[in-house]
Amino acid sequence: MYLLCIFGNLIIIVVVWAAPRLHTPMYFFLCNLSTLDMAYVSSIIPKLLDSQITGNNRISFTSCCTQLFMSVVCLTTEFLLLSSMAFDRYVAICVPLKYPIIMNKNACIILSITPWTFGTFNSLLYIFLISNLSFCNSKDISHFYCETKAVLRASCSDIKHVNIVIVSEGFAIGFIAFGMILTSYVFIISSILKIKTSSRRLKIFSSCSSHLTVVLLFCGSSLSVYMNPDSEDSTELDSSTELDMMLSLLYVAVVPALNPLVYSLRNKDVLDVLRIHKVIS
Repeated sequence: MYLLCIFGNLIIIVVVWAAPRLHTPMYFFLCNLSTLDMAYVSSIIPKLLDSQITGNNRISFTSCCTQLFMSVVCLTTEFLLLSSMAFDRYVAICVPLKYPIIMNKNACIILSITPWTFGTFNSLLYIFLISNLSFCNSKDISHFYCETKAVLRASCSDIKHVNIVIVSEGFAIGFIAFGMILTSYVFIISSILKIKTSSRRLKIFSSCSSHLTVVLLFCGSSLSVYMNPDSEDSTELDSSTELDMMLSLLYVAVVPALNPLVYSLRNKDVLDVLRIHKVIS
């Protein structure tokens, strides 16, 4: 899955870079998403593979903080980047005549840089809060990587204020971004239903369905983890921890690996470019 994610996303970036017909806002955001996914899995999966092969589950505090920093950056950035992609699809379908004016070069740069910037500052806040906590003698992390909630469980400090920040951030970033995406798609679907030609309606819906698939998988799994408070009962906590790990694996490894397949196999423009290069070669 790691190799599938890396090579799949690299192929998307190379194809978009090599084909001038794909130099549009939609594929610009897709390249941002591919870069983000490669950074995300590369900060987590290699260490997991090393632990499985060597049996060494130890990780230094610095490495743990680095992994935590990268995971929060990528998680936050992806939420906001998916919102930018939804806005791009909304403008393209609902107000197509104004698309070149609204989605100009400056607008695309702002809509791509803002998620990365906000994600970085948000992650620095997390690192600041966690670095000021004390950790008990037992420093076992019940997770396959240094996930925020798992690291907090290993602390013997009062973590109520940190949990408040996580829930507040999760609501502000997750649900608001998810709400913006769903609102965009309400308008998009409404516009699609007004199209009289069934073939054109199917073509437009197909171009949006790939993005919507990724949104539902990513947002659904990640929000389920961070919006689910820990139980004080040890049995329920163990069950919750196992569920969190399964859901985390979904948005950490499965979704980034599926993205290249979803966006290429369901995208006529990308497939056409690949066919052209195959014929030339």
